Amino acid sequence: MSNITVCSRFRPLSSKEKINHGDNVCVHGIDAETFVFKDEKEEDFSFSFDRVFYEKSEQAEVYEFLALPIVRDAVNAINGTIITYGQTGAGKTYSMEGPSILECDEKKQGLLQRAANGLFECIKSTEGAVKHTIKLSMVEIYMEKVRDLFDLSKDNIQIKESRVQGIFLSGVTEIAISDPAEALQILSSGIANRAVGETQMNMASSRSHCIYIFTVQQELAKEKRVKCGKLVLVDLAGSEKVEKTGAEGRVLEEAKTINRSLSALGNVINALTCGSSGKANHIPYRDSKLTRILQDALGGNSRTALLCCCSPSSSDAPESLSTLRFGTRAQHIKASPRARCKEDYTKNHEASHATKYESRERILNKMRERMKLEDVKLLEELFILEGIFFDANSVEELEQAFEDVTMQTISSLHQAVEDLVCTTEELKRENKALKARLAAAERLNGLQTEAVENGNANVLQKISDLLSQFVSWVRSLSAFKMPK
Repeated sequence: MSNITVCSRFRPLSSKEKINHGDNVCVHGIDAETFVFKDEKEEDFSFSFDRVFYEKSEQAEVYEFLALPIVRDAVNAINGTIITYGQTGAGKTYSMEGPSILECDEKKQGLLQRAANGLFECIKSTEGAVKHTIKLSMVEIYMEKVRDLFDLSKDNIQIKESRVQGIFLSGVTEIAISDPAEALQILSSGIANRAVGETQMNMASSRSHCIYIFTVQQELAKEKRVKCGKLVLVDLAGSEKVEKTGAEGRVLEEAKTINRSLSALGNVINALTCGSSGKANHIPYRDSKLTRILQDALGGNSRTALLCCCSPSSSDAPESLSTLRFGTRAQHIKASPRARCKEDYTKNHEASHATKYESRERILNKMRERMKLEDVKLLEELFILEGIFFDANSVEELEQAFEDVTMQTISSLHQAVEDLVCTTEELKRENKALKARLAAAERLNGLQTEAVENGNANVLQKISDLLSQFVSWVRSLSAFKMPK
């Protein structure tokens, strides 16, 4: 068990902050790991992290301390995750990408460019590898949907889990890369598809959480095995206060969704660090797409680093203090990273020679140990009807299929409930309209009776006016189409 690495980074003051608030800053550095933070009430708070990067820190310093050890581990088949966190405009995307993914000098390159270079450099120095492949995927979580930034037609990718792969994105585009330059070109095309928008705090504010996934696989001839590691970099969208960003309309809805997912992330951190020792504690990973994807990174099979990006301006003191407290809680998360290796893959392929019938029987026997007999019989009938058979050497595909069926059933139930709600609302509207027509008819009948009894011309005029209004109302009602 090891704690995740947590660092904080303070960007330089912006020209707007200098004009509005002068050179006043809310952070006073003590050393490379500790500083004093002053909030809006002039109260001092002391914070300590694995490393603190102040205003004049270089991009290379951040990479070498925070990311390089994780890049090396990914090449050695240990999954790694690097997350940038903080309010909007705090420097997260700059730390991740630099000024531009392609057009920037080496000194300003962000974690992405350096990680791509680092992966290939580490592979070159690996002894015994006869073949290697690096594949790149890129998605964003926008309005609680996972979108493939290399294939925009895949706009609702499902998050899956298996014993071997852990958490993975089903059907996500994976592009093989041969060198760092190619990786940057591909990353540039994905970044161009990312959702961004303008707010009063940021001209190009990220409107989504962006996730970059490098999958590294190496075949080791002497040991007859395959090493497989995953490097995940996560550029979180910033938390926002509407009174500061001036968000309206669509941008406001995006901000609400971003804040909800970041709140879910905070709840997961709290559950991981505040639970009673020795007791099983529910971790709400499934409360958002973000926390579900980060499940392995937060207390699972991954070496994780968190970079808390902050503004040094006193005007942003409340938001920066919240970010730092988040980082302090995250320091207590325990992770269990371990290497992922596949044994001699040629032997495994040769061993799968069982007939379909034998495969099915072995799977059903395994299922009978874990499920009710009637459920197993039902699945057996489905297997026969659909012609679905699985590799008996692994239960992974079976569990995945079972999960798919479950998710499809839940989705169908949700759709049925939504349809029922729509039908109910439509009936309510029709009922309301009928009541209104009945009330109008009763009122009209009353006026007619009054006119007959009194012979009052004014009453007749009222009836005429009311009839005109009623006819006009009925025409507008008939033209109105009920939503389906």
